[in-house]
Amino acid sequence: MNSGNAPIVTVIGGASVDIYGKSTDPICDRDSNPGEVHTSPGGVARNIAENLARLDINCRLITAIGDDQHGEMLLAQGSASGIDMRLVQRVDSAPTSTYLAVLDDTGDMQVAISDMRVMDELNAERLAAHRSAIEESSLIIVDANLPDDALAWITSTFSGHTILADTVSTAKAPRLRPYLRTIHTLKTGTIEAEALTGLEASSDGEIQKLSEWVHSHGVARLLVTRGDHGVFYSTDRTRAIMAPHQNIPEISNTTGAGDAFLAAIAYSWLQQWSFERSVYFALAAAQITIRSHTTCSPALSLAAIEQEVEMHRAE
Repeated sequence: MNSGNAPIVTVIGGASVDIYGKSTDPICDRDSNPGEVHTSPGGVARNIAENLARLDINCRLITAIGDDQHGEMLLAQGSASGIDMRLVQRVDSAPTSTYLAVLDDTGDMQVAISDMRVMDELNAERLAAHRSAIEESSLIIVDANLPDDALAWITSTFSGHTILADTVSTAKAPRLRPYLRTIHTLKTGTIEAEALTGLEASSDGEIQKLSEWVHSHGVARLLVTRGDHGVFYSTDRTRAIMAPHQNIPEISNTTGAGDAFLAAIAYSWLQQWSFERSVYFALAAAQITIRSHTTCSPALSLAAIEQEVEMHRAE
């Protein structure tokens, strides 16, 4: 664990260049749709790291990028955002990851394609070279973009640390199943939760049963984000649903909202806040993020989240 006064968070997982197009009208399938196209740094782990840096947390990122222009952009932007990028692995065997998303006229994602082949290079052997740096972390965050041997190494080597995990997608969520006993806090969406557990998550009752399965496999805290239906959060003894804040803004982009949410959960854990207060705080961070055209909102800060929380309380 970090012996210094300031906590250090190590985030291990995916970094990518996000390219997303938002239609100005309802999507017409199999046709060209007028709209806007934006490019920004992305990737679940990278996004979480940037959001933590915006919350004044000492944060380092361990990821793999290609030896290319996109990789250079990610390194430069990450450093400029306050992320410690010194442990980022550069490889020449695959290009930097790219995430291509299509958003409808409301800002909600319709479909995405993710090219994360370079993440196969972030294996246990590469990570082992940074064992001492990871060891000093106050908190470790992983995403399911990591290959199996990397997840196995992290969860076995640092089982005494607090580990937070994100399921990322339905295709990758099952990767976390063998390691649930070592994950303290699991953040997921409903369809990712279904892919992870093999159980349905369409209704409140189904999600409660799903949570029992997750906790029986060792996870201390579960967070299931449900869009307009808020967040289901639970421990092995308590279950609750928190509705989204009522002053819903015009949605620009929902892509990075879950990453801001988990970053805020991590921040709250470092502050030793209650689970309920943590979720309330994290919802405010997500709401700020969906107003932004970029995956991570430049407006995100502790002051902005506190203002968002006060606005909601005043309603």
